[in-house]
Amino acid sequence: MERLLSVVGRAEGTTTKADLVEQVAHATDVTKKQAEVIVDSVFDGIIASLRSGEKIELRGFGSFRLRQRGARIARNPKRSGVKVMVPPKRVPYFKPGKKLKELINQATPAPPAVAGDRVPGAGPG
Repeated sequence: MERLLSVVGRAEGTTTKADLVEQVAHATDVTKKQAEVIVDSVFDGIIASLRSGEKIELRGFGSFRLRQRGARIARNPKRSGVKVMVPPKRVPYFKPGKKLKELINQATPAPPAVAGDRVPGAGPG
């Protein structure tokens, strides 16, 4: 968890699956094809666990759970407010862990001072 992804995707600051594959390939010295199998396996494991109703806990990262949404009546905005029945469904929910929250919210360290840089408030220079 100490090593953070330094990859940013192409679409407005979005990291894509291809970016994750590239990062895994680089970090583990495997081919991109092998890294893709690893990333797909992780995603498939998460999906299979959620489908079977299990909760997934990744210490220091967070947990995935399912929430049940009940059936409801909604209005179709494209058909002048016609009422439609929305069936009940399960929706995945991610709850970030304490360590992830800390890493996201920690202040970025200031760049080291270079000889000859003037430090504010350090007197005449």
